[in-house]
Amino acid sequence: MRNEFDLPMDKTPAELLSDFFKTNDSYSDSDRQKITKAWDLLISKTEKIVRACGKPYYFHPLRVAYILAANRLDADTIVAGILHPIHKFEVSPEMIKQEFGENVAKILITTNKIITLPMNSKTLHESDAIRKMLFAMCDDPRVILLTLSDRLDRIRNISSLEKEQQHALAEAVIEIWAPLADRLGMQKEKNEFEDMSLKYTNPKVYKQIEEIVSQSQEERAAYLEKAVNSIYKSAEKMGISVTIKSRAKHFYSIYQKMRKRNKEASELYDLLALRILCNTSAECYTLVGIVHGLWKPMDGRFKDYIAMPKSNGYQSLHTTVICEGKPLEIQIRTYEMHNMAEHGIASHWLYKKGTNHDLVEADKLDIFNKLQQFKENSLTDEATFNTLKNELLGDEIYVFTPKGDVRKLPAGATAIDFAYSIHSAIGEKIIAAKADGKIIPLSKPLANTQIIEIITNPQAHPTENQLKLVKTSKAHQKIHSWLMTNDPTFSEKITLQKEAEILATQSHNNEQKIPQKRRPKAGKKEDQPQIVKNCKVLVQGDKNVLYNLAQCCHPHYPDLIVGYVTRSKGVTIHKADCLIYHRIPNKGARVVEVQWDKGDD
Repeated sequence: MRNEFDLPMDKTPAELLSDFFKTNDSYSDSDRQKITKAWDLLISKTEKIVRACGKPYYFHPLRVAYILAANRLDADTIVAGILHPIHKFEVSPEMIKQEFGENVAKILITTNKIITLPMNSKTLHESDAIRKMLFAMCDDPRVILLTLSDRLDRIRNISSLEKEQQHALAEAVIEIWAPLADRLGMQKEKNEFEDMSLKYTNPKVYKQIEEIVSQSQEERAAYLEKAVNSIYKSAEKMGISVTIKSRAKHFYSIYQKMRKRNKEASELYDLLALRILCNTSAECYTLVGIVHGLWKPMDGRFKDYIAMPKSNGYQSLHTTVICEGKPLEIQIRTYEMHNMAEHGIASHWLYKKGTNHDLVEADKLDIFNKLQQFKENSLTDEATFNTLKNELLGDEIYVFTPKGDVRKLPAGATAIDFAYSIHSAIGEKIIAAKADGKIIPLSKPLANTQIIEIITNPQAHPTENQLKLVKTSKAHQKIHSWLMTNDPTFSEKITLQKEAEILATQSHNNEQKIPQKRRPKAGKKEDQPQIVKNCKVLVQGDKNVLYNLAQCCHPHYPDLIVGYVTRSKGVTIHKADCLIYHRIPNKGARVVEVQWDKGDD
């Protein structure tokens, strides 16, 4: 893919666009006209602007367009990529809609809400920022593809930033953007994000790995060529046409192996990999048999992602064999699977000449199903949203029911999560679990490929401790809902926490907004603030009962009010129509009669 250094400084904007079309020749004449129109608008606004690095301002949008085009995205997305900074130059959404259509305008409006979020990873982890970013994907996946392309170009050109900004961006990339690219199935982008992040968060290790990988290239090439030729000969005998590519693993995956095995890069031997591409799924399984016939497979290193695709749509067979005394990882997949592995969700926009460039099956990806599901629900509970975020961006495992049905769960999930994935009624009654026939603690994270059996009891019910253990959003929501309905202590605690959060937010806002006194105009008296009579509250006619005004609804005279007896704060006074009050379960016995005391203070 192109980066900043691929764009020559001595070419005019028109020549740069011509080069873009030569590299990306799949666009129709009408598409080219639309892209050219967007480019001309950008140049008219930015041609004389130079960035701090000394490069023209319009280089970044064009590089983003190259990244999008490399994933064969449609013309509207390319136009949005070129125009994504145009809002800074007094170009309104209405003008974009008029000139380029409603589709482009929508992509740009939503993308700019995400791109303008701070790059600092700690800020990105705040729920509001994550919520905006993830839910934007529900409306149009191209929004997040454009955002990823913008971030990828920034990390490629990170050297132009200050040291602190470099580290902040690199951290955000590894914690947010790389996992998100992975969830979208964009393997190339994910690998590049991870490698570039490692380079700036741990440069010493990156340099060490780089030196190890670059050593003995001739020896490694001869080793791989011999293995490739053996596979070609065996596949030809079976009448299977294949394409084989060799590669060194990307640096971040090597770094992860170093951490997992507590070894230096020089101590690792499985740094090489082969990828075999064929035409059908049946050929994939035949080829893995051929490979295992040529070399001894390593125990526990075979993974079947064809029968059990990853949630991002990824399919492939993975195996590791001992070839000439060294571990060699081999991936086997069809050309169609490879296209999905390389481009992920972007592969749904691949150009087919003579057909419409419509969105195809984007909603079949697991991440979009989950986002649509949770977008329809109110995620005011912070813990529930964090569970969803981790489920969407974290690693995943595959476990089985005793009947052999497979369940995908986030890494770290427990038997409680597994039980809820089968049915909510099973989750509510779980008391114990077995993994591969042995009893395990409900708090123990499940391991990949385990067979899980759930033991239930009709008298059992969800507990607050279970709520702390689960990793899936479904289990978290179901347990939380049960506790709110059936456990007054829990529901009251949650209500008080919300009130405290609201009070803290309001206190912070009040500190930020210091009123400024204005001098009255000549001949006019300064307006006097309205004074609202400070009424006290009578609880069952008594003035001397301890009470407090709820911070969720801020009741004041003459609002209709209701009273609720808490365990530690006396009687809390709510507005009669307060939603939080009405959500308190089983409150009947603790409701008391209250009214405003209209007498003087």
